[in-house]
Amino acid sequence: MKYATLFILAILPGLLFCQNESKKGNTIKEFGKTYEVTNPDFKTDTKNEMKVVFDIGRSFDDSTKVNPLINTAARYLNMHANAGVSSENMKIALVIHGNAANDLLNNKKYIKKFGISNPNTPLISALTEKGVQVILCGQTAAYRNISKSDVHPNIQLALSAMTALVQLQNEHYRLINF
Repeated sequence: MKYATLFILAILPGLLFCQNESKKGNTIKEFGKTYEVTNPDFKTDTKNEMKVVFDIGRSFDDSTKVNPLINTAARYLNMHANAGVSSENMKIALVIHGNAANDLLNNKKYIKKFGISNPNTPLISALTEKGVQVILCGQTAAYRNISKSDVHPNIQLALSAMTALVQLQNEHYRLINF
């Protein structure tokens, strides 16, 4: 009985505040599933600009799956749009470096490296079509012998991830670092 009570207490917040099932977003339908949060105590500001830069420097071992850190940008877009934040008030950038640079490779290069098409390509396309800046660290690209022609066509190349992160923060983007 003691353990059952502890279990119920542990899951109660999730039962009260979230639905169990994720839902597709209205902005990027194929990616960035979110959960509805009913009656949050901390209200979402839907009037002010939300400028965010995601610092993404790692990928995961499975080259057949979308990088969940990149997918977070789609979740960010979807959940804030669903909460009533206008697209004009959302400015989003991804700064990619380290082994996450492989996730930006075009299909030709990805197939050569991993033997399959890049699962991140549709996500990158969907994000950039919605105005998300995807910026690749030039130092990482040079170190990994990745040229501009090796990556998705909508990728911007920067001098470095550090440079891009500082400049974006100087433009009042808020850093989300994983």
